[in-house]
Amino acid sequence: MDRPLYAYYGDDFTGSTDVLEVVAAAGVRSVLFIGPPSERHVRQFSDCQAIGIAGDSRSRSPQWMSEHLPALFTRLGAFGAPIAHYKTCSTFDSSPQVGSIGRALEIGRDTLPGPFIPIVVAAPHLGRYVAFGNLFAAAGGVVHRIDRHPTMRAHPVTPMHEADVRRHLAAQTAMRIGLIELPALARSAAAEAVADCVAAGDEAVLFDGVSEADLEQSGRVLWRSAKRHALFCAGSSGLAHALLSVWRDAGLIPARSERQPCGEPVDTLLVMSGSCSPVTERQIQAALRTGYHGIALDPARLLSEAGGAQAGERLVREAVARLREGRSTVLYSALGPLGGASPASGEALGRRMGELLARILATAPVPRVLLAGGDTSSHAVAQLGLYALTWKAGLEPGAPLCRAHADERSGLEGLELILKGGQVGSEGFFERVRLGR
Repeated sequence: MDRPLYAYYGDDFTGSTDVLEVVAAAGVRSVLFIGPPSERHVRQFSDCQAIGIAGDSRSRSPQWMSEHLPALFTRLGAFGAPIAHYKTCSTFDSSPQVGSIGRALEIGRDTLPGPFIPIVVAAPHLGRYVAFGNLFAAAGGVVHRIDRHPTMRAHPVTPMHEADVRRHLAAQTAMRIGLIELPALARSAAAEAVADCVAAGDEAVLFDGVSEADLEQSGRVLWRSAKRHALFCAGSSGLAHALLSVWRDAGLIPARSERQPCGEPVDTLLVMSGSCSPVTERQIQAALRTGYHGIALDPARLLSEAGGAQAGERLVREAVARLREGRSTVLYSALGPLGGASPASGEALGRRMGELLARILATAPVPRVLLAGGDTSSHAVAQLGLYALTWKAGLEPGAPLCRAHADERSGLEGLELILKGGQVGSEGFFERVRLGR
């Protein structure tokens, strides 16, 4: 295949499709593989300029990362792209025990060594901002410092108690991390500031960003450096966004287009949610008010050895019956934040929900499926036997409509899939998904 412009590994599936949307909607020929691709599948998409591998390291331990990420990063580097990106959530939630971004930085440094590791977390298109090293995120139209964010400060697995990104990472790695502050970006002095950081011994460099102009400045610095020596980078989809203008100016991708494709409406939509976000809670409640059939899942019962199989069978029968009636259906494991006595069980629950989804689709095929929740989506999609996703249309930022690619025997080739993080989407998002616009 020709040398691509950009390759990335997503630490969860929703974040992976977020990047897919950013680059594909800009006219970059793109594919997202579900796990490391075979050579046959790589050849199938040999014309792609952006190649992604969806993963689930966000929910994994540092030990798991040490065992698996070196091979994954080596595969990423083998594509030959100037930029190899470890894609994190734009809320940067992680901890020394789960989803350690610091450990991923260390592995990237050792596997794909370069002059420095850029860290771009800001994603203004998603309401994520970094100012003087501190992360802010929007919720309900209000921008909060991440440690005061109504949801992220109480995340059930990786709550954010520190807004300073470098201090947050200091609990996960001993790597020295420099900072390119807003004033340097404003006076177009980011390249000189990076050189100063590297000369001072910083192994990684965090970039501030509160606007599109800030991202463009960062993107130009990164691309100039990457053309001299391939870069391993980390951060949100803002990093991919930062590169678009420099690629356009260089004639590597098409000029900006005002026309974007839309999806077609479908009669029935199947939603599976493992999210405990208040945003998803409002979306579920809105869907139920408009006539969606709701099926509440009991995670403890569903995962129990004693009654789990029977509980799952009942859920599949009920969902299939409603879908055959032509009624859109939502299966959900929570309505809002978990109580203090309710343990998080993202990986096991996600796998179980993926198994149920596969059984539902085998019996009552539906054209479009929405999965809500980052951990849920990652582990559920892995149960479906898909090998790739391509972008079909934009709906709302961070949750695109994708086309699934699967072997013929699965019956899922062409399935339309939306993977939505807990914080993503407006209140009426489920119905927007059904309508395809």
